[in-house]
Amino acid sequence: MPGFTFNKVMKPTKEEFEKRLARLKKDHEKLLSKKNKAIKVACNGIYQKYKRPILTDAHAPIHWRYDLNYDTNPYLMQRIGVNAAFNSGAIYLDGKYLLAVRTEGWDRKSFFAIAESPNGIDNWRYWDHPITMPETENPETNVYDMRLVKHEDGWIYGIFCSERKDPSATKGDTSQATASGGIARTKDLISWERLPDFISHHGQQRNLVLHPEFVDGKYAFYTRPQDGFIEVGGGGGIGWALVDDISKAEAPHEKIIDEKIYHTIKELKNGQGPAPIKTEKGWLHLAHGVRGCAAGLRYVLFMFMTSLDDPSKVIARPGGHFLAPEGEERIGDVSNVVFTNGWIRNEKDEVFIYYGSSDTRMHVATTIVDQLIDYCMNTPEDGFRSAESVKTINKLIDKNMGLY
Repeated sequence: MPGFTFNKVMKPTKEEFEKRLARLKKDHEKLLSKKNKAIKVACNGIYQKYKRPILTDAHAPIHWRYDLNYDTNPYLMQRIGVNAAFNSGAIYLDGKYLLAVRTEGWDRKSFFAIAESPNGIDNWRYWDHPITMPETENPETNVYDMRLVKHEDGWIYGIFCSERKDPSATKGDTSQATASGGIARTKDLISWERLPDFISHHGQQRNLVLHPEFVDGKYAFYTRPQDGFIEVGGGGGIGWALVDDISKAEAPHEKIIDEKIYHTIKELKNGQGPAPIKTEKGWLHLAHGVRGCAAGLRYVLFMFMTSLDDPSKVIARPGGHFLAPEGEERIGDVSNVVFTNGWIRNEKDEVFIYYGSSDTRMHVATTIVDQLIDYCMNTPEDGFRSAESVKTINKLIDKNMGLY
């Protein structure tokens, strides 16, 4: 081809390889050690957001992605790719903030990996190896969205979605899947015992959460049943089920404790986020709600409280969303989404809310227990009609007249 020549590319020397590797390590350390500062602009007074995501694909360890041997990878090419880090379970152990990160590879498979921070906000570093999760007799294709729950029985449980190809799918249909609630337990987040998947009689379970205490001597689960044979709100909602034996978890009965409602933030779907936090006023719950809009599905977070005596009984239900995608949070592999399956309460009653945005990256928002209780108990409920919304606003206006 006239006027076109190829430049001869020489194999890098060992010295050049070492220089590039040193630069790669330096840049990675700079990313990991960077401080994450609070956003200074006025916020809603409920929580504090931070300037940068806490975890992205770039935070994955170099030794996960590159063959660091010059003889087998002289060009120092990335051999294994990480696409995203999001939807992390969370736990506070021995003064350390730990996340079970849904880490997604270039091959679209998700796996779990523990990331650790000394302060819950920045300097997040993955442990050397991802979690090696034992499989059941029917191995899943994909696992995702683990909740970490320290149960009063002494175990730490990992509750996650176990997804397999639907065996009933028609030939050539490579998109249909079945989802079950995967259950595993551990003492150290390194060695895991896999238990049989949760058995539901009300459809698939993509959003299973374990309550941290026994209820009437039984294990309690928050479910998301997906058929119409349930007590309230045919088609789903946040369910409640009691199980005698977690090693053979089967729930023939599920009741809805938070239903889907027309023309609300949870019109299409709603599901429990992390396990609830126990307070002197009741159990604090964080959940996700889904509605349709012109841009597709919009995922937001909302809160409610349940009774200490009966965790399945809702006692406070603030209207509207608690946290919604903003700015870059709206952009990613699945846009206009925030999702949470992990939060931490420390010994100072500080609460760290970990949420993924658009199936791409992880963020943190911080608050305190007292603020969340105040928010739940004193925020007006949704009146479900425009006229009721105006009444609620006017009531606040009248209270504020002369105060500003």
